[in-house]
Amino acid sequence: MADRPDLPSLEFDRPGLAALVAITVGLAALVILPYVQYVLIGIVLAYVLVPAQRHLEQYVGSMIAAGVLVAVAILVILLPIAYVLALAFREALQIVDAIQDGDLDVAAIEERLETTGYTVDLAGMYDQYQEPITTGLQGLATSGLEIVGGLPGILIGLTVALFVLFALLRDRERLLAWVREVTPVEDDLQRELLTGYDQLMWASVVGNVAVAMIQAIALGVGLVVLDVPAVIFLVVATFVFALLPLVGAFGVWVPVSAYLIAVGRPFAGAGLVVYGSIVSASDTYLRPALIGRTSAFNSAIIVVGIFGGIVVFGAVGLFIGPVVIGGAKLTIDVYAREREDRETSIEAPSETKQAEQELDEVADTENDQQSATDESDDQSDVSESTEVTDIEADAPNDPDSPH
Repeated sequence: MADRPDLPSLEFDRPGLAALVAITVGLAALVILPYVQYVLIGIVLAYVLVPAQRHLEQYVGSMIAAGVLVAVAILVILLPIAYVLALAFREALQIVDAIQDGDLDVAAIEERLETTGYTVDLAGMYDQYQEPITTGLQGLATSGLEIVGGLPGILIGLTVALFVLFALLRDRERLLAWVREVTPVEDDLQRELLTGYDQLMWASVVGNVAVAMIQAIALGVGLVVLDVPAVIFLVVATFVFALLPLVGAFGVWVPVSAYLIAVGRPFAGAGLVVYGSIVSASDTYLRPALIGRTSAFNSAIIVVGIFGGIVVFGAVGLFIGPVVIGGAKLTIDVYAREREDRETSIEAPSETKQAEQELDEVADTENDQQSATDESDDQSDVSESTEVTDIEADAPNDPDSPH
C-alpha cells in the first residue's frame, strides 16, 4: 500500500465530532462486551482458517469458501471439542463420586505406600480437609448445572462466533485496509507491528496448541495401553498442563504413575514413567519445529497471559492472554525505539549546525590571515617600487655620469 501523505492526528479541532466518536465507540464496546469471548473465538478460528480460505478462493468465490469453512469449523473443530469436554466432565464427576462413596480402596493404597517406607493416613487427610473438598465438589457440580442451564446463552454466543468467523474470512482484506487507514501510525510501523502480532498469534494459537495436543494424544495412547481409568479426563488435563512452561505432561503422568504403583501395579507405573518422560522430552523438539526459535514469548508472559486471560476472557484466554501481553510488550518496544530515534534526529541537526559554525569560523580565520598576508605583500611591493623610482630620479644629477 502506498504511503499516505497525511496521517490522522489524535488532536481534534472539532470537539463535537470527537465527542460523538467517543460516545459511539463506548456504546459499541458495551454491546460487544457480553460476547467478547465468543468474538475472540471467531477471531482465533479465522486466523487458523485464513490459509484454507485463500486456497479455496482460487476455485470458488469468497462467500462460498467462507461458508464451507464455517461448516468445517462446526463439524471438525467445535463439535468434537464439545464432545470431548463433555466426556471429560463426566469422568471427572465419576472420580468425585468414587472418592465420596469410598469405591477407591484407600486402605490398600495406604498399605502399598507403607511397604515403600511412607506412612500416609489418607482417610485422616480426607477428614481434615473434608470441608474445602466438599466446597470444591459442590462448586464443580454447580458449574456443571450452570453450564447446562446456560446452554441457550452458549448457543447464542457460538452463533455470534460463527458470524464473526464468516465475516472475517469473507471480508478480511477490506477490514484490514480500513484498520490501516484509520490507525494514526506510519505504514512501515504498521507492517512491523502486524508482522510481530502474526508471530505472536502463530506461537500461541498454532504452535503451543499443536504441541499440547500432540503430547496429550501421545500420553493418552500410553494410558489406554496401560488400562488407566478416566483417560479422556487425563488427556484434557495433559493438554492444559502442556500449555504451561516448566509443567507440561509431568503434571499428569507423575501422579498417575504414583497411583499405579500404590495400587499394586509397579510395572505399569514404571512403564508410564519411562513413556511419560519421552512424551515430556518431545517438547524440546516439537516446539522449535512448530514455533521456531523465536523470542516472542518467555515463561512469565505465557504463565501470566494464560491465567490472566482465563480470568478476563474465559476459556479462549488460554490462547489470547499471552498474545495480549506479548503484543503490549511489542508495541512498547516499538514506541520506545521510535521515541529514541526522534530524539536523536532532533539532536543531530543542532550538532550539525554547531559543526558548520565551527567550520565557518575556521574558514573566516583563514581568510583573515590570507588577507593580512596579501596586504603585507602589497605594502612590500609598494615600498620596493618607491625605492626604484627614487633611484631613477636621482640618476641624471650624478657627476660621474657619462652624459
